Amino acid sequence: MVTADFDYDLPADLIAQRPLARRDDSRMMVVSRKDGRIHHLRFKEFPDHLNQGDLLVLNDSKVIPAKAWGRRGEASVEFLFIREKAAGLWDVLCKPAKRVQAGDKIVFPAGLEAEVAETGDEGRRTLKFPIVDVLGHLKSIGFAPLPPYIKRKKEDVKDRPADLDRYQTVFAAKDGAIAAPTAGLHFTPGILNEIRGKGVSIVEVTLDVGPATFQPVRVERLEDHRMLEETYAIPEAAAKAIAGAKNASRPVIAVGTTVVRTLEGAALSGDAAPPGSAPRLPAGSGSTRLFIHPGFEFRIVDRLLTNFHLPKSTLLMLVAAFAGRDLVLAAYREAVRERYRFFSYGDCMLIL
Repeated sequence: MVTADFDYDLPADLIAQRPLARRDDSRMMVVSRKDGRIHHLRFKEFPDHLNQGDLLVLNDSKVIPAKAWGRRGEASVEFLFIREKAAGLWDVLCKPAKRVQAGDKIVFPAGLEAEVAETGDEGRRTLKFPIVDVLGHLKSIGFAPLPPYIKRKKEDVKDRPADLDRYQTVFAAKDGAIAAPTAGLHFTPGILNEIRGKGVSIVEVTLDVGPATFQPVRVERLEDHRMLEETYAIPEAAAKAIAGAKNASRPVIAVGTTVVRTLEGAALSGDAAPPGSAPRLPAGSGSTRLFIHPGFEFRIVDRLLTNFHLPKSTLLMLVAAFAGRDLVLAAYREAVRERYRFFSYGDCMLIL
């Protein structure tokens, strides 16, 4: 397959710029892989599609306020803080990158300063800070790292509190992501309680969403694309619950593509399971560069809740691998006709 096989037409006005007033007011398209039928519902009805004994898997990664503006002399530069390499040493993306070179001093608000320790390709830089708690300062001065298709004015102080709240799941717990696991944005505490009340088990894994998730595909042939690395963690209790569900042929429902990559990546990293037995899912921390596209054999995930993704993106390719390219693109065309809201702050799709 080639990248162009995953293109589709999307009117710009369907790209959601702001979240709905209530998280669970989102629309939910339900797609059946068995017969290709499509139904149009609301996310409030998501619990109706779960049964006692099902296992729901969430990504509890917490988005850090990773976007901040600093000054090199008189020039303003936008920085995206990707990850902490060591105490006081951070990988960042910056633009315009030409303004930031090795040895430069960068001054951020509230007296936070850094020196550019290293430079890399495509705007990558390493900043060295004289303090350890850089993340603590970012929580005071940083902004939600919204994707570029969500338009905000530079350093939009007015929208900062709302975006820091809504570009975050209600179950977020572990700092480290630079993008939200957006399928989880629709959940409320009430919805989670309703799900538990049905006898559905809920477990959490962590994948720190990084540049790999929104990395563009710049090659023509899919097999030539190389994913960037992302780290994950699967608690022992979650691994046991997932193994128990698979052994008992109970459905494992992944909330979001990041959960899919975590579970399927971990399953591939484990020892091969004996023929006829359930795949093994090792607990603990790891990393993955797994690129899921049509032809991939899923070992863990049985159902998927996901948002609508960008044309020609690795996320759309993952969904197409799970449900079939033709069915997914037909569903996307119907979503456009029905004027669903797309991308991070948009509506969702449940694939059965």
